[in-house]
Amino acid sequence: MSELSKPEEGLQDPGEGQGPVEVPLLEAEVGESASHLAFYPPASSSAPVETLPREILHRMIGKLMKFLLLKYRAKELTSQAEMLNEVLRDNQEHFPAVFRDVSVCLQLLFGVDVEEVDPAEHTYILMLSDGVGLPKAGFLVLVLSMIMQFGDPAPEEAVWGALSRMGVCVGSEHCVFGEPRELLTQVWVREGYLRYEQVPDSHPARYEFLWGPRAYVETSKWQVMAFMLRVNQRALRAFPFLSA
Repeated sequence: MSELSKPEEGLQDPGEGQGPVEVPLLEAEVGESASHLAFYPPASSSAPVETLPREILHRMIGKLMKFLLLKYRAKELTSQAEMLNEVLRDNQEHFPAVFRDVSVCLQLLFGVDVEEVDPAEHTYILMLSDGVGLPKAGFLVLVLSMIMQFGDPAPEEAVWGALSRMGVCVGSEHCVFGEPRELLTQVWVREGYLRYEQVPDSHPARYEFLWGPRAYVETSKWQVMAFMLRVNQRALRAFPFLSA
């Protein structure tokens, strides 16, 4: 196990003790993804998005992210003109900064790169990233950070609410992850990355998410927190739940 993936002693789950884990999803993912942030210097724009109301900014980011993920699923090219016409018609002056933030978010969380194929026409293609780990790993890091922010355990409704603002909705098939409820409450629970449990004495039943023992084996809360802080410095606006 690499030095990066060793758990912090003070934060290790007392219930763990599973020994070596095969095919780690998180091992080195935090460090590898963070290294890619260096390739995304802060965007400059004549119309800073900070001047927009937060609700409008979040809506713009969410709409553009959903639009690009649909293009990825359909394996279709898109262009700056199409994005401006279909998504940001009323806020075209903010396109450079919003497009950059969404591109960072797509790579870090979904493992999808936005590549320019025709600089003259500003035409883009979306494809799986090379060398940044499994696409689901960045998303898992995000979910783990949400659980930390909301208290570990984190109320189920708080996690789903934050994810929905990014276009990841319960009951809606995601083009990269599939059905998110199945991924979070079954697949990652079965693999040991998350725990999904009923709140004691809750009537009607309420549920909450916790870090699972395998998450403590492959990373630590300090490492996830440090990674998200580095992300915040580069693309805070692409993570609306963190600035809510």
